[in-house]
Amino acid sequence: MTVLVTGGAGYIGSHTCVELLNAGFDVVVYDNFSNSTPESLKRVMQITSKKLSTVCGDVRDKALLEKTLEGCDAVIHFAGSKAVGESVEKPLEYYENNVYATLCLLQSMRRMNIKKLIFSSSATVYGNPEFLPFTEAHPLRTTNPYGQTKLVIEEMLRNLHVSDPTWSIAILRYFNPVGAHESGLIGENPQGIPNNLMPYIAQVAIGRRQCVNVFGNDYPTKDGTGVRDYLHVVDLASGHLKALAFLDRPQCTAVNLGTGKGYSVLDVIHAFSKACGKEIPYAILPRRAGDIAEFYSDPSFAKELLGWAAKYDLDKMCEDMWRFQCQNPKGYEE
Repeated sequence: MTVLVTGGAGYIGSHTCVELLNAGFDVVVYDNFSNSTPESLKRVMQITSKKLSTVCGDVRDKALLEKTLEGCDAVIHFAGSKAVGESVEKPLEYYENNVYATLCLLQSMRRMNIKKLIFSSSATVYGNPEFLPFTEAHPLRTTNPYGQTKLVIEEMLRNLHVSDPTWSIAILRYFNPVGAHESGLIGENPQGIPNNLMPYIAQVAIGRRQCVNVFGNDYPTKDGTGVRDYLHVVDLASGHLKALAFLDRPQCTAVNLGTGKGYSVLDVIHAFSKACGKEIPYAILPRRAGDIAEFYSDPSFAKELLGWAAKYDLDKMCEDMWRFQCQNPKGYEE
């Protein structure tokens, strides 16, 4: 079986390519490298001792995309823009890169008669919680343009399946992927200042930044800091393999991928301190507008439907992230 992976050179995409290759799939990566590097794919092949095919292209280039789709059986769609803050500043670019690009992909897949798709969605589609933990039945709404693009795409996929029930679509709603491959060869490689907590902590630990800013310590949580559901990226990648098996029967279903456990900001800082053997300096600052106290999943549907459950705990997430950071102090630049 041949799988086309859009955005396969990125953080989650590269880890998923490792899992696909190790499971015996043929992999074709389609990436424009706007927020990634071909180096990650060289390392994927180094880890697996297997080859993959790479096409440098934009999903909006339908001619090239359809040529690349020839001989493929399914698509895993990671490509897109993903920073919440940036989406507020550049909403039109986010609709272009996420919604329009996905429309181009679906049109090309339809023309090539490929109807198996795994879509990389996000727990941001739930917005502010009406109840916790989040189940797939939670009302869908969002508070930023990035989340809105995911919501629009989800609705587009549901409409497509209603119009043609022969499509088989898995919508995977990620919580907070962190960590790295245990080899230390691939991991999260943010450009500029990291938007996410763990890579920022890792850069403080390696000496690239002075301290971690903790926004708010007066939330109604165990230590006053915000609580999130952190998920090892290798666990997340394995969820895509489970979803591929699920695509054997036509349907369109959304599934949470999370641990079901909430870790606070201070939990993560202390666990990373343990992993790196040094204290992580941090400063308490006022809350940020729009932040909420707790945000974590109910992953029971993923276990029931896909037979998937996260295996790795926070200590493992931090250990693997620290190994990657030590081996790549400036990311893939070196």
